[in-house]
Amino acid sequence: LAREIAAFASVTGGTITEADLAAHSSTWVDPIVTDYRGYGVWEIPPNGQGIACLMALNILEGTDLASHARESVESYHLQIEAMKLAFADARRFVADQDHVDVPVSGMLDKDYAARRRALMDDKAGLHPHGEPVRGGTVYLCATDADGMMISMIQSNFAGFGSGVVVPGTGIALQNRGSGFTLQEGHPNQVAPGKRPFHTIIPAFLTEGRNVPIGPFGVMGGHMQPQGHTQMVVNQVDYGLNPQSALDAPRWQWMRGRAVTVETGVADHIVQGLRRRGHEVTIVPDAGTFGKGQIIRRLPNGAYVAGSEPRADGCAVGY
Repeated sequence: LAREIAAFASVTGGTITEADLAAHSSTWVDPIVTDYRGYGVWEIPPNGQGIACLMALNILEGTDLASHARESVESYHLQIEAMKLAFADARRFVADQDHVDVPVSGMLDKDYAARRRALMDDKAGLHPHGEPVRGGTVYLCATDADGMMISMIQSNFAGFGSGVVVPGTGIALQNRGSGFTLQEGHPNQVAPGKRPFHTIIPAFLTEGRNVPIGPFGVMGGHMQPQGHTQMVVNQVDYGLNPQSALDAPRWQWMRGRAVTVETGVADHIVQGLRRRGHEVTIVPDAGTFGKGQIIRRLPNGAYVAGSEPRADGCAVGY
């Protein structure tokens, strides 16, 4: 298969060689975690973008989010602004840790989150990255009677990857190289043997650091950490069950002050966000707001699960 992939890449203008494929190996990594209101939220470390979710939650933890109704201008505004601050840092610092020093501990530091939170006010902001102290997707999750859990995600990236299938193999080649940049000196500057900024991020929720609650995930490119943040907030701050957390209307920060919301978001929220300076667009295509799954373990050991209403999928007991 490696020979066929390399040969096909060669005749179609690609640069993959047999040596590249032979040198590939998977890595077993330790997840990163932050504490959010008594819960541990776990994500894949950089080069994945899951740290953006954890940073947004750190910022939100210092707010009294639950004092605002879930479907309120204030709740949406706080979450959007926290996500913007988190992405400003993630897009500046997240890269392959085998090649650059990513300040993970500094990015997750609670004092750093407080400094970033201080930049927020009641208007839509445009904030640069800070300076932390240095130190086409499918998602599924499963649990069993013994308490074993898995959070799994796979994707060839945009447009079903490259759109190229190696003849006779059924293998579609990915286009993850789009996570690189040609900007000189940038942490994600393209280089041999280097992993790009990566979007796919399976996640876990625990009570404290040691009691597993369950796996969760939201597919959808750069919507993923935004969806993760909203799923945690929906369950932890607003007490929603897994299905209700997935059913609730969603927002997505795009760039600058541009935000998209689903058609299910109430008009008073849309208008209130616009008055605060957010450039809000209502998008009827619910598929652009991610597609998630959640399993939650109850104190008695039973499980409840929720499946994305915006896409194919279902919660199944066995």
